Amino acid sequence: MSDPGTDGRPRAQKAPTAFRTISEVADDLQIPQHVLRFWETKFPQLKPLKRGGGRRYYRPEDIALLRRISDLLYTQGYTIKGVQRLLREGGLEDAELALHEPPESGAASLRAVLEDLEDIAGELHALAGR
Repeated sequence: MSDPGTDGRPRAQKAPTAFRTISEVADDLQIPQHVLRFWETKFPQLKPLKRGGGRRYYRPEDIALLRRISDLLYTQGYTIKGVQRLLREGGLEDAELALHEPPESGAASLRAVLEDLEDIAGELHALAGR
């Protein structure tokens, strides 16, 4: 079955490899078009094709990246700068993997970080006491 378009008529399903317009992507991801255009200015990895009149056509890999950015910003609570850093350092996959970790491993990870910080604090106190 096809989704209704903005004019109420059914919209034909596109192949997964098909390019999509900004309105199709915005509807699919439930993100306003102006936000998608803004993200293009913040994330140089997003490069939709632009045709005559400035119409944008998003490739499947652009849409996948938009989904990850949206998830990091809106679900995981990253800032734009945080997502930019992940993209720059190639850590987007790590952030995606962290999504699928059970909560216990997250707590264990926090405990390990806390232990590291306590060790560092101990070393700093020792250095200050010299």
